[in-house]
Amino acid sequence: MKKNVGTIDRIFRFIVAAVICYLFFTGVISSTLGTVLIVVAMIFALTSLMSFCPIYSIIGMDTCDVPEKLA
Repeated sequence: MKKNVGTIDRIFRFIVAAVICYLFFTGVISSTLGTVLIVVAMIFALTSLMSFCPIYSIIGMDTCDVPEKLA
């Protein structure tokens, strides 16, 4: 997998995931909305840790600030 998520994007995704988790576990959001948002938070955290977003690869987007090494 080629990295396609840059540093700022990774930080933003991780912060959003943390905020959603905080709101869910403190009871601010609940029910079906809470379940959907916690799944989104898990996806954001996973893509942040892996530096790869499948949706970005489908649409051809790349926010990674490090150019790929020439082999």
